[in-house]
This record gives sequence, C-alpha cells and structure tokens, in this order.
Amino acid sequence: MSKALFITVKDLKRKSSIDGSVDPDKLVQYIEVAQDVRIQNYLGGKLYKKLQDIIIDGTITDTAQADYKLLLDEYIKPMLIWYTQSEVLPFLNISFSNGGVFKNTPENSKEVSQEEMSVMIRKVTDTAEFYSRRFIDFMNYNSVLYPEYTSNQDSDMYPDRDYQMSGWVL
Repeated sequence: MSKALFITVKDLKRKSSIDGSVDPDKLVQYIEVAQDVRIQNYLGGKLYKKLQDIIIDGTITDTAQADYKLLLDEYIKPMLIWYTQSEVLPFLNISFSNGGVFKNTPENSKEVSQEEMSVMIRKVTDTAEFYSRRFIDFMNYNSVLYPEYTSNQDSDMYPDRDYQMSGWVL
C-alpha cells in the first residue's frame, strides 16, 4: 500500500526554519508522523483517504479536484509544515545508530538550553494551531464541498472540529 505525503521535504525546508543542509532522510519520518497524528485528526478518515487517493492516482491537479487542491495547498500544507517542525525539533541533533544514541554538536556552536528548546517548540506549535483554526473555520463554512468530511461512520476516524489549544487561555 503506497502512501502520499501532503508536503515534500523541499516544501518543509523552504517554508520553515529547518536548514536546507539537513539530511532529507532525517525529515521524512517526521512529516509522516505529523501527517498521521495531527493532520488526519483534523481531516477525519474519509477525507484523509480521499486526499491520499487523488494524490496517488495523480488527479489532484485535475479541474474536477480543484476544491481538494485548494484545501491541500491553502490549509493542509501550512498546518503540516508547522506540525512537522514541532515533531522534528526535539530530535534534530540526535543520531540513533548501532553504537547507541548520540547528540551531534558542530564545532563553533553553542547548544540550545532545554528552556530555549521548549520556548521554540511552543512557538512552532502555536503557529501550527493557528493554521489548524484556519482549517476548521474554512471547513465549517465549506464542508459541503468536501462530503467525506462529514460522512465518517462506525470505525472511521472522525474529524476533530475543535481547536486544540495547548497554551494558556484567559
């Protein structure tokens, strides 16, 4: 079974703070995790599968799929780019190999503190949540264009239609 990722490593590097020199093989798994865990949660099972199918069969750019292309480009990709960053940041300088687990620190560099890393992850996650709210608002007004969004049943994963704010709300 093939699986389509909704963004490429190139998209991620171009639209995020991740350096272009980062090995693409270290990023792909985090794109997939963010897509499965975060994006599928908001799309629900049927809409997620619909997007997978039209990407895999190459019809995403067909005129008949224009609404899905818009959804992907304007709403899903920004969410996925920012959620991927929140998934990859804690592991970017860590290597897992036969010899063990290692922390990589290049010469002439200073390691980021745990507090600084937490602030950075929080900021990235806040931005991802902003894009998630945009997606939910868009779907609330346009769900008729995406029948899969409201047609989940039984064991299908239902879309989360609430904002999942993880910061303080006053």
